[in-house]
Amino acid sequence: MKAQTATTVLTAGQIMQKPVVATTTRASARDIAAQLVRNEFSGMPVTERDGKVVGIVTEADILRVLGEGKALETLTASDIMTAKPTTVDVEAPITEIIQVLQEHRILRVPVTEREHLVGIISRSDIIRAVLEPEFMVF
Repeated sequence: MKAQTATTVLTAGQIMQKPVVATTTRASARDIAAQLVRNEFSGMPVTERDGKVVGIVTEADILRVLGEGKALETLTASDIMTAKPTTVDVEAPITEIIQVLQEHRILRVPVTEREHLVGIISRSDIIRAVLEPEFMVF
């Protein structure tokens, strides 16, 4: 009988971070950038009021528009977001999540249940979930 590893038994729902800070399509790019910096996030989901994921705004999106010489105050999330972002279902196994992150070359992925945001998983969340601690703080 083959032994199960942490990567074969964990699901998105078990390792996701929640609650998730998300934004609406109307939020200003400046306010989104401030939230990213303040909370040390590299990206933020964009949702409808009911939680349906419609996009994602990342640091790369902010840098892109700044590089184009645009003022963040004049743009909204809908102007700069990646629409129809990659998401994973709350029941997705960790191996699928790893594959999604690698294939799409992304740092984080929103977790959904029936298309509505319930969490987010970053690369470090996955690594943290499979590590067995060797160092403790007392």
